[in-house]
Amino acid sequence: MAKRQVFYSFHYDNDVMRVQLVRNIGAVEGIAPASPNDWESIRQKGDSAIKTWIDNAMQNRSCIVVLIGSETASCKWVKYEIEKAWNEKKGLLGIYIHNLECPNTGKCKQGANPFDSFIVTIGGTKKKLSELVVCHNPNSRDAYGDIRDNISDWIEAAIKAR
Repeated sequence: MAKRQVFYSFHYDNDVMRVQLVRNIGAVEGIAPASPNDWESIRQKGDSAIKTWIDNAMQNRSCIVVLIGSETASCKWVKYEIEKAWNEKKGLLGIYIHNLECPNTGKCKQGANPFDSFIVTIGGTKKKLSELVVCHNPNSRDAYGDIRDNISDWIEAAIKAR
């Protein structure tokens, strides 16, 4: 089977090094995060430039993988990406990355579930998006190995659920 095309959603400033570990697993094809210089250039152009970059990067992706660090749930752009993915009926899942070692800062505290702040209506019933989107919390003894061994299956399940 060909590698799935995914978009990784995350808090850039806090988690880009942990995200790079997940990207290096190589089980799926993901959009490379913008380099710090590119991201700063995009950010300086304002919100519409950021939205355009996100919209273009998410195009033709079958699944959005939210990599959840300590501050991910409060990130404005992660919220935008989650809402966009849900509205476009893309596969959507979360993976907690607080137990991945960042070479600069080590591990971080587990962040809040970013799907808790969304309310959707399904068949006339209101539900938190966190009731519908699975967030995986990899084994703390080997978070990298757990993600490596399961990410493809998690993505397939998220796509099937949509």
